Parts: sequence; structure tokens; C-alpha cells
Amino acid sequence: MHTHFDCHNLLDSLSDYLDGEARQELCRAIETHMAECPNCRVVVDTLKKTIYLVHATAESPLPDDVRERLYKALELNEYLK
Repeated sequence: MHTHFDCHNLLDSLSDYLDGEARQELCRAIETHMAECPNCRVVVDTLKKTIYLVHATAESPLPDDVRERLYKALELNEYLK
């Protein structure tokens, strides 16, 4: 059983891991944790898919109404100006 601390450490390191900037030993620790923690595995898989979709659709701008609804849902209203 993993503690919240283990999962929390993984979450703190995810950006470097997903960007390919994490040290090899950190990558191994993250991959070992994910092999044993289905919740973190889902988080990492979801983030990888999200990153892929953002890159795949980067050249197709969102219509203004869709962008506004998305930003409001994500509570990013200050970026709508």
C-alpha cells in the first residue's frame, strides 16, 4: 500500500518526468511507483494523452465561444481579456 506522501512526491515530479528532464533514478522511482499504484498510473496516462492532444491540435485554434466556456470551467477567467 502506498502512502499519500509517495503519491504526492510523484505528482511533484511529474512535469520533469513527462518533459523528459528527470534524472534516470527519479524516472525509475516514478515507474516503480506507477507499476504498483493504479491511481498514479491513471494520472500519468491521462496527462500523457492530454499533452498529446494539445500538441496534435495546436494548429487548430478553438472557436471563441468554446475557449470562453473552457476557461470559465477551468476558472481561468482572467486569461479571457
